Amino acid sequence: MDWKQTGHDAPARVGLNAPRRYDVMIEMGDCYAGLDDAPAARRYYRQAMALDPARAKPHIGLGVLALQAGRSAEALEAFTQAARTEPDCAEAYGGLAMVHQQQGRYAEAFEMYLTCLELDADNLTALLGLFQTSCQMGTFAKVIHFLEVYLDRHPDDASVLFCLASLYVKEDRLHDARDALRRTVAMEPDKSEAAELLRDLERRLAADETAGVLNR
Repeated sequence: MDWKQTGHDAPARVGLNAPRRYDVMIEMGDCYAGLDDAPAARRYYRQAMALDPARAKPHIGLGVLALQAGRSAEALEAFTQAARTEPDCAEAYGGLAMVHQQQGRYAEAFEMYLTCLELDADNLTALLGLFQTSCQMGTFAKVIHFLEVYLDRHPDDASVLFCLASLYVKEDRLHDARDALRRTVAMEPDKSEAAELLRDLERRLAADETAGVLNR
């Protein structure tokens, strides 16, 4: 590829129709973003934006670049514009949530993660972000629901299952937590934190059952 040596814009000069040129600009923006060449990536995203102003993806790309560079105000503006352009774009709300979370606005982040997951229940980044903000806020019921929905589709995701088990413990759903931890350990026997939590939980449940027998 010698596009970089010729100013990064060779695809824009070839005989492609506008929709295909837009797709090429997005692909090139994503490619250069993956290569950590932010100036080139921004140039391609802006070219894509000029070709189709009614699409959210260029704004998403620019928002991610700004977020990675620590320019939170710029990222917030880009993700906000993405949500205005395509109100049903899950990535836009996920981006807004990450900006709010990064700035310590956990309630706003929580709501944006919820919106993202309502649009895309399989968005793992949003799911884990929701888990993190729920722990920071001490609000767990809604997160448990989305974790359960995700695991219905992806039952072998041990990391999400462990997160769910942790929230079950916080909500005092100890038998549900034990079941989730047993499944986690069965899938990942080397996951020491899950095995340790399971041992502690089984001791606690055994003590509770013994106490119940003695109090009859």
